Amino acid sequence: MDVTNRAVAEVLAEISDLLEVHGENPFKVRAYARAAETVRHLSRPVEGMGKDELEALPGIGKAIAGKVAEIVATGTCQELVHLREATPPGLPALLDLQGVGPKTVRRLWKELGVIGTDDLEAAARTHQIRTLKGFGKKKEEEILRAIGAAKNASTRMRVTEAERLAEMVLSAIPGKAWVARSLRRGRSTIGDIDIVTLAPAAETVPVLTGIADEVIDAGEKKISVKIDQKRVDVRFSTSRDLGAMLLYLTGSKAFNIRLREVARTLGMRLNEYGLTDQTTGELMIFRTEDEIFTALGMSPVPPELREDHGEVDLALAGPLPSLVEAHEIRGDLHLHSEWSDGSMSLDKIALAGGSMGYEYILVSDHSASLGIAHGLDADRLARQHQAIKEVNRTSGSECTLLAGIEVDILADGRLALPDRVLQDCDLVIASVHSGFSQDKDVMTRRVITAIEKEHVDIIGHPTGRILGRRPPIALDMERVIDAAAENGTALEINASPSRLDLDDIYIKQAQERDVKLAIGTDAHAPYELTHIRHGVTLARRGWCGASAIVNTWSLVDLMEWCR
Repeated sequence: MDVTNRAVAEVLAEISDLLEVHGENPFKVRAYARAAETVRHLSRPVEGMGKDELEALPGIGKAIAGKVAEIVATGTCQELVHLREATPPGLPALLDLQGVGPKTVRRLWKELGVIGTDDLEAAARTHQIRTLKGFGKKKEEEILRAIGAAKNASTRMRVTEAERLAEMVLSAIPGKAWVARSLRRGRSTIGDIDIVTLAPAAETVPVLTGIADEVIDAGEKKISVKIDQKRVDVRFSTSRDLGAMLLYLTGSKAFNIRLREVARTLGMRLNEYGLTDQTTGELMIFRTEDEIFTALGMSPVPPELREDHGEVDLALAGPLPSLVEAHEIRGDLHLHSEWSDGSMSLDKIALAGGSMGYEYILVSDHSASLGIAHGLDADRLARQHQAIKEVNRTSGSECTLLAGIEVDILADGRLALPDRVLQDCDLVIASVHSGFSQDKDVMTRRVITAIEKEHVDIIGHPTGRILGRRPPIALDMERVIDAAAENGTALEINASPSRLDLDDIYIKQAQERDVKLAIGTDAHAPYELTHIRHGVTLARRGWCGASAIVNTWSLVDLMEWCR
């Protein structure tokens, strides 16, 4: 059974949380939490490690080593099974709510009888939560916001989940097929999966019926199914009219409405089958989307821009701006190593960068500060920078490692490391990692104070959101963008599928102010470097050309900009 370190760590962390919910011995709770951290940041897989090797790991004694071996063998362990059986079924879901930890869950359960999200929402709306000692109106409001965010997230998928589901369907369809709707347009979260295929319905319907959990509807034009509780719609087309079908199903709804208005001004009607002359009734069909744009007197509009944000009028007037392409990215400007909370050694990062064809990668481990695991203080950062120089000298990789830091922006806008330390970095990312509940004006001034610091080059994941789990911090983005423009500071496009931060509207506003942008994966493991594609898609949705993104520049130009 192939079990990753992350999967093992998640089981150990869940045990720790549930032990705390049940009021177990705090030492036992902390032991499992420490073990989860150890396994999560281990540079080698625990799968295949012997009993003695496991027991030698920091924070893992004989008892927990046995649990790790059991998880590796079975994917779970009996301790977790027993804890889940002793816990009301709806209670663990509360632990996924922003700002609701195990101690809070225990008090809500034992003192108010809350055993699920519905109970919690009812308790908050009837002001029962504020009756608990140490709780108040603000806590109730935070809980209601967290429940609202969770409900919204439950109806939409992260892009990686949507890609996995779409790939499963695409690989099963016996013919050419393309994704459409929000997944093709590169939205940050995805609702249903929509696919257009040239495969015959007679061959496709039985195949999809076989892999679906539920068949909603099936016919000659479309089949709708549910897989993993998510809806998938597959439309059948032909090569002769594929263009109109793919254009229509890609959307967005607002974009399609605008195209129909353009068609009407030309005396035509546009739908998923083509353009119909309203005088003669003649239907014109199209093999490609570009043919339709030409027929409407427009330049082609890339899928990422089809949101009715001004792209239609521009396309009617002439060519749209060139958008950044994945092959133009020369490096990744946000990555964590085993020196903080990542799993990769510096050598492996250099080799991974070389395999990606990169010219450089920024090693930007966390600074030592509140809430950041294994962060670097000044002495450890200096040692890491020496180690980076050695790797660059000996690795043989064509990818240069840049010595950086992701320094925490403290509550008052100060940075967690002094200028004398930051000035020795090749690049400095500054990010908010705590104090998320500050009001808008305080938070905005906090971030702007960091932007104004001499050695800060990039503001990391500017709104701090985690999709489906944590809402964006209260931030006046117009003021932040203005400050970035005035100080020559870049804003990050964080490519992690759990963040995808900034939103496209802010990316567009930033580049209109000539603010530079930096794409970083925020990778903690090797496979996460491939997430750079999500950052490129997000940049394209924000109308970005290559020149606006600093990691399309050569290493020489990038270093000159930093200086």
